[in-house]
Amino acid sequence: MKSSLSPSFVLSCCAVSARLTQRMQWLCRQGLVACVGAVLATAALAERADRTQPMNAEADALRYDDARQLSVFTGNVVITKGTIVIRGDRVEVRQDAQGNQFGLVTGSPANPAFFRQKREGLDEHIEGTADQIDYNGQADQVKFIGSAVLRRYRGAVLGDETAGGLIVYNNSNETFSVDAGASGRTAANPSGRVRAMLTPASAMNPPAAATGQPAATATTPAPATPPARLAPSGRLDGVGR
Repeated sequence: MKSSLSPSFVLSCCAVSARLTQRMQWLCRQGLVACVGAVLATAALAERADRTQPMNAEADALRYDDARQLSVFTGNVVITKGTIVIRGDRVEVRQDAQGNQFGLVTGSPANPAFFRQKREGLDEHIEGTADQIDYNGQADQVKFIGSAVLRRYRGAVLGDETAGGLIVYNNSNETFSVDAGASGRTAANPSGRVRAMLTPASAMNPPAAATGQPAATATTPAPATPPARLAPSGRLDGVGR
């Protein structure tokens, strides 16, 4: 039986079908991109939520100045803000008109100022000690001033340690700078020069066993004992000294 459809009509239908198929593929791609973008944005917001979390504080005493929006905590001060833990002998907390929070933490030779925070999207924490710690919630930046030490932990294992007179840690892009100076001089480092211990990634992530079994299920974990002078801080758990 002969078809009653003309060749020109068949070609027109094919062209329309091709255009519809291309349009549907384009819409699917746009929808997929939008969904992926939304998921990534949500994850980023969840990890960077510390700056928008409420600040909770415990101390022996508190003095509050409403006109200056200034709170001064003294005596065994412990402050938490999301994954952030701050400790010191004295902490001044100020809030600006936009709600950004700023903190100045002062320690003592026996109890230096302390700061700890989870890293973005990783099972890692950074923690640091110094004579003073200046926290800027608006810039998402922390300054460790005087006898400054910054450590990076993967789980409970010490990975890197850096010491100097001034350390500036930028949480927004996870970078830091270290400067030497007289305030960085200690009995172990009389020159005050910057010192750093950086652990290779391969040492932090031991390879799978020879049998092909994943490292995570190996019966004997690889030892991760740092030198005695670089022993992990006793304050890793963030509760008391």
